[in-house]
Amino acid sequence: MIRIGIDLGGTKTEVVALDARGTELVRHRVPTPRGDYAATVATIATLVRDAERELRETATVGVGTPGAISHATGRIKNANSTWLIGRPLKADIETALGREIRISNDANCLALSEATDGAAAGAHVVFAAILGTGVGGGVAAYGHVHEGPNAIAGEWGHAQLPWREPDEIPGPQCYCGKLACVETFLSGPSRAKEPAEQRYEDRLARGLAMIVNVLDPDVIVLGGGVSNVESLYTNVPQRMLRYVFSDTFATPVVRAKHGDSSGVRGAAMLWPPMPS
Repeated sequence: MIRIGIDLGGTKTEVVALDARGTELVRHRVPTPRGDYAATVATIATLVRDAERELRETATVGVGTPGAISHATGRIKNANSTWLIGRPLKADIETALGREIRISNDANCLALSEATDGAAAGAHVVFAAILGTGVGGGVAAYGHVHEGPNAIAGEWGHAQLPWREPDEIPGPQCYCGKLACVETFLSGPSRAKEPAEQRYEDRLARGLAMIVNVLDPDVIVLGGGVSNVESLYTNVPQRMLRYVFSDTFATPVVRAKHGDSSGVRGAAMLWPPMPS
């Protein structure tokens, strides 16, 4: 069985097709039609159809998206790609393709990919953080995405940055309407405005320590553009010990093995592999 994954990003939309062993058979990337919901749905449907035409086979389809599907309405909520909010994205893609799809938050897809055959392969509980245009988070537990009853598990980007310094109060305004969200301090654009790299590392350490104090994952995986900064993997764990509620801190903080391809692979993996 072939599994197709779609990664719906703020600037690009990517498709990948995996065989039962996780080998990539097809990969394409196109610009995301920002601000145009109908065109977004059409782009996803076209990518799927073109991939299946190339494969000469119908596949399962999983989609990784900003935000999450509300359990109350079936519509997108909490997306920094704000043109998706309130839209029945899953239902509209299913209508366009004429079949059931699976859909999850893009950071959940990152966590699933890395827990399956990436930097956290074999770990029981994985927390994945996307440090890019926004700041997302996702959880994979025992080989499955953990979304929670409110579909917000791992959404650390919209908690307030903990242990704030006086000059971090009240904090920047976030698009979500609140002040001092982790995203406003740790996104790529926010990092670019901060001249002191050590200040960014300390803020990241505080944010991740909050996750450890609540979830205590086996592995923390970083994705997104900022995850390519090599010094984070040495300096941030050292700084975290100051904030983690423990006498020791041994949780690995690692870079996503599959890089910016990990989320799209995880989207395909929302469907379990079946024997060929």
